[in-house]
Amino acid sequence: MNSSTVQKKQTSASQEPSGAGTATLAEIAREAGVSAPTVSKVLNGRADVAPATRERVEELLRRHGYQRRRANTTAIPLLELVFHELDSSWSMEVIRGVENVAREEGLSLVLSEHAGQLSIGQSWVDGVLARRPTGVILVLSGLDAAQRAQLTSRDIPFVVMDPAGDPGDDVPAIGATNWQGGLAATRHLLELGHRRIGVIAGPAGMMCSRARIDGYRAALETAGVAFDPALIREGTFHHESGHTAGLELLGLPDRPTAVFAGNDLQALGLYEAAREMGLRIPDDVSVVGFDDLPLARWVGPPLTTVRQPLVEMAEAAARLTLDLARGKRPATLRMDLATSLVVRSSTAAPAER
Repeated sequence: MNSSTVQKKQTSASQEPSGAGTATLAEIAREAGVSAPTVSKVLNGRADVAPATRERVEELLRRHGYQRRRANTTAIPLLELVFHELDSSWSMEVIRGVENVAREEGLSLVLSEHAGQLSIGQSWVDGVLARRPTGVILVLSGLDAAQRAQLTSRDIPFVVMDPAGDPGDDVPAIGATNWQGGLAATRHLLELGHRRIGVIAGPAGMMCSRARIDGYRAALETAGVAFDPALIREGTFHHESGHTAGLELLGLPDRPTAVFAGNDLQALGLYEAAREMGLRIPDDVSVVGFDDLPLARWVGPPLTTVRQPLVEMAEAAARLTLDLARGKRPATLRMDLATSLVVRSSTAAPAER
């Protein structure tokens, strides 16, 4: 991974250009009751500004639609990649995709992680304003309206990859066809003859998890199979939650003959639960995952899963970010890449009981 340390000179207040709005920096300073250098500090993400003063200046910048002109603003040649959580091979696939584009474009890549929090703290935003990267890619995480306005006013483009919630029509986002993936996974199990199909879902508050469950329900309804909420367990997209939920589902008096896991890590937790209970995959229970991480091919038996094109999604997010940085406005700000079912050895027709 490329890395570099870049230093830049602080732009003086007198050199600050006026933006898309009608007010100049000096006029904003007068209206805020502060000096022009203070406004410049806020624009540059400097920490030595009182919170109340920063908030007052930011509000005026938003109100006047102030935006730097990129021609007069030096963007540092790096992409900033932000994860809410950086602890699995899922993250490595995303990093690989962004790095592919960064390498082609001669850019460095900076990673940051927010300890599982989907919301971004103001301290990170202040750091980005100071670094002035070419662009920012946020994975799952989102920005609130004020934070989006801060990046926009500094002409720092951003794209959300695999957004946890609805990012809004005006926010550039790259996702995947999660509903279609849930439908394909469940339809595959139905076609094998399964009727009691359990689900280990991701967090209910995440849009991708809800879409996969909706696809699962649509497949059941199309096949005339009743939806049974007793077969659903909510997880956290981690191995541990797959293990815990797997023990619960496989311990039911009338256990499911197949389970659709919200991602491959949860599927591996289910594998562990099945082993502990003396059950064989796929003889006693079929398993389908989601993501198609490299490890899905290595486990025994190899995992049937829905391929989410993570590397391609990350590449698309990086290219969209760079297009925005170059002033190109795409025809659409939202793009979902296609998922596809990959059938391996973890699924088979249900055994007669």
